[in-house]
Amino acid sequence: MQVDFYHLTRVPIDRVLPRIAEKVLAGGARLLIVAGEIGLAERIDQALWAYSADSFLAHARAGGENDSGQPILIATDVVPANGARNVALADGNWRDTVLEFDRAFHFFDEDNIVAARAAWRSLSAREGIEPRYWRQDDAGKWERVA
Repeated sequence: MQVDFYHLTRVPIDRVLPRIAEKVLAGGARLLIVAGEIGLAERIDQALWAYSADSFLAHARAGGENDSGQPILIATDVVPANGARNVALADGNWRDTVLEFDRAFHFFDEDNIVAARAAWRSLSAREGIEPRYWRQDDAGKWERVA
């Protein structure tokens, strides 16, 4: 399993996540976005709608009639009602339950860096898990650091 740690130092989650979601969908996969706070879920929902005039990121908030048909589902907990095998932890909180997915994206900022480091150490010691650490350079491009 691959776990990508994204250290948000320059750009907020609602500007980073739509691009990741677009790449997941382009690969033919589905994505579950976990945002433990309602306000964050709403911001991500709006960001996915407004991401690009050239693309459409079909998505919904969990709890609707057609959750299972959504390519991207925004939820407050780790329940892939859309059958996603990819999960994005958008609120900075690591949850071991995501280890049941094929790939996880863990986004965190300076407020969550201590917990992210603890999750990194824990995952690095586990067999079958490939953690990757990404951060933005001075130009705003993502570079893999570890």
